[in-house]
Amino acid sequence: MNNIGYACVNMTLRKENITTGRTVRKATWKKKGLDVLSDCAIQNVQDLRKILRWNIDNNYKCYRIGSDLIPWLDYYDITDLKDYKAIKTILKDIGDLATEAGIRLSFHPGQFCVLCSPNDDVVERTIRELNNHSLIFDMMGFTPSHYNKINIHIGGAYGDKKSALDRWITNWKRLDENTKKRVVVENDDRTSLYSVKDLMYVHRQIGIPITFDYYHHSLHPDGLTEQEALELAMSTWPKGIVPVTHYSECRRDEQQKVIQEIFETNNIDYDDLPEWPTFKKMHDQFCKTRITAHSDYIEREIKTYGHKVDVMVEAKAKELATERYKEMYINNPMLITS
Repeated sequence: MNNIGYACVNMTLRKENITTGRTVRKATWKKKGLDVLSDCAIQNVQDLRKILRWNIDNNYKCYRIGSDLIPWLDYYDITDLKDYKAIKTILKDIGDLATEAGIRLSFHPGQFCVLCSPNDDVVERTIRELNNHSLIFDMMGFTPSHYNKINIHIGGAYGDKKSALDRWITNWKRLDENTKKRVVVENDDRTSLYSVKDLMYVHRQIGIPITFDYYHHSLHPDGLTEQEALELAMSTWPKGIVPVTHYSECRRDEQQKVIQEIFETNNIDYDDLPEWPTFKKMHDQFCKTRITAHSDYIEREIKTYGHKVDVMVEAKAKELATERYKEMYINNPMLITS
């Protein structure tokens, strides 16, 4: 492993109301005007700088920026904001801080960013959204490359994976040049969608890198071992840029472990679960948790098979989960001396 980081929310700083996710309802800013959005945006970028400084102090070299940094940006030009000049100055300062400290910043736009959609309106919004994410990196002063990645999924299959992939490639070609140099694709957690093997079709066509997601692969391996899929995804990254991976674990398993630990602490045989109605009710509730849901913390050691990769931890406890992992596996004196 090279570097390890976390995504978007800093749980420690959130207690002090430091966040990059301020926004307002669409109806509100439509009624009151862009000034309310400008107020959110300036506070968000100011707090992003605070989070970045915290990351520097605590030796976090990877961090994913939340996509609501400049809220509703797809509906206006950032230069229309009353605080544009101040926002521009702070973003450049953030870029300089990240570059000097060697912190790798990235974005991961949400599930509605679908380049392969058969709906033209969805595609147009997606193109605007991706270009705006790239614009923010431009304002930070970053040279366009996959080092500062904009990570997305392919989207739906719409009954024909190959046609959807071809449509995705066609629409990718419509992106701004700087955006194309930053966008990467990630494997999915459902067999109806796209495995690492499926994504190689896109890579061969346009050379786009593949972000390997460990947990998604466990749910949709498509005939590849974890090591095979990791190494295949790694092979798609440009020379000189460390590949990025995503890591999380199953929330359902994490919740079930809570009951198992209660039973062990009280010397109760787990096979006797049906005789304990309160715990049985908890267990049944846990089983309703989606198999794709991410756990709060991570327990297992992340296998990189001797390769140099950056790991973005997607556990719900954010930097708290990442810090505990570092204590267990990276800063553990027993592991270091062994």
